[in-house]
Amino acid sequence: MNEVPVIAIDGPTASGKGTVAQRVAAALGWHYLDSGALYRLVALRALQAGVAADDVAALTRLARSLRPQFDAGRVCLDGRDVTDEIRREDVGALASRIAVHPPLRAALLDLQRGFRCPPGLVADGRDMATVVFPDAGLKVFLTASVEARAGRRHKQLSEKGFPSNIAILLQDLRARDERDSSRSAAPLRPAKDARQLDSSDLSIEQVVAQILRWHGER
Repeated sequence: MNEVPVIAIDGPTASGKGTVAQRVAAALGWHYLDSGALYRLVALRALQAGVAADDVAALTRLARSLRPQFDAGRVCLDGRDVTDEIRREDVGALASRIAVHPPLRAALLDLQRGFRCPPGLVADGRDMATVVFPDAGLKVFLTASVEARAGRRHKQLSEKGFPSNIAILLQDLRARDERDSSRSAAPLRPAKDARQLDSSDLSIEQVVAQILRWHGER
């Protein structure tokens, strides 16, 4: 068993897990892994190269060639900052569609586990606690109502200057939830020993504080 501690935070799209995980990592002085960004990077590459969502072999090759760099909340690929690009709705939608392919998920597994290094790692995604880091010392399943998540996503997109529509976001989130929870490979679900936290009516600060309390209890 790897002795480097891990806090694994899973949850559906727009549950706030990325922001929360970053702040928990900063508070502890640990490394941070945004696993969803890896799928978005593959999706971005696929859109740029014209690779279809069902071309599993080509998508897997793209995944194996990824050499991303994460620094101070920014994501770089091939020496270019793509942080805002991978947050586009078309990229996110494609990332959700291609994430169902087992060979693609397998190709990204070692890359994700490579982020585990001292003094510790906070990882967020959909299968961090169930597949990638099943021995994580603290497992958190963070969720929120679909209405709360759509509102947060709308605000996030608006702040970045991207147009959005609440009704469309609600429809998209429900579709993503269905895909993520029903796929055969690493479906979205809480680990058996995960602490569950509904953030619908909580601030980011309250969620971070709760996770840090749970960590402190261990």
